[in-house]
Amino acid sequence: MQTDTSTAADLDGALAAMPLLAAAELQDHLMTVTHDLERLQRLLDDAGEALSTHFYSASNQVMTLLSGTDGGPAAEGLKQIMQDVAGAITALQFQDMATQLIAHTSQRLRNCADQLARDTFGMDDEDGAAVVEIAPLRPNPVTQDEMDAGSIELF
Repeated sequence: MQTDTSTAADLDGALAAMPLLAAAELQDHLMTVTHDLERLQRLLDDAGEALSTHFYSASNQVMTLLSGTDGGPAAEGLKQIMQDVAGAITALQFQDMATQLIAHTSQRLRNCADQLARDTFGMDDEDGAAVVEIAPLRPNPVTQDEMDAGSIELF
């Protein structure tokens, strides 16, 4: 497993041999990927918000119907629907984890693009040296790789 320090040293060594045009093209690709990830993050945020709104609305409607029943098969069916809605809301935790991973990956890519620009183009800019965004210190912000229903309280 490489550390950020060895990765930066590897990048510096590769940059020394990289032609200027290839470096500019690579930086452009890195920035394009970063923008695509940011767009994906906005889509996930919008979808997660819409799903949450609808699931909570459905949950409230089921609770209202459940309070009006006297038990029996209808009440059992409504309780099963509540469990299904709760499971769906728990699954929305995926959106939060995905958002964290996207932000982390975007930050790493932007750092690589900034380093590439600074090390390749140097002081060509009249504003001075390029500012390099700090790379994330942790290799992965999300360690969880599955979700168990009932691990959080939803209602």
